[in-house]
Amino acid sequence: AGLFQIIAFVGFLELFVMKDSANGAEPGEFVGDFRNGAIDFGWDTFDEETKISKRAIELNNGRA
Repeated sequence: AGLFQIIAFVGFLELFVMKDSANGAEPGEFVGDFRNGAIDFGWDTFDEETKISKRAIELNNGRA
């Protein structure tokens, strides 16, 4: 029963929560931006060069 609950919960998150535009919110600034208008930890205060750098660091995290 526990395994089914985990699979059902993950399925629910994938289908209804983790979207680029959940609940009618505007799509994010880039693919994979799942903030959906929630807390952004100052992301909007960074200049474009810093945003690109931080995105690249996150994508390469653990792969370099």
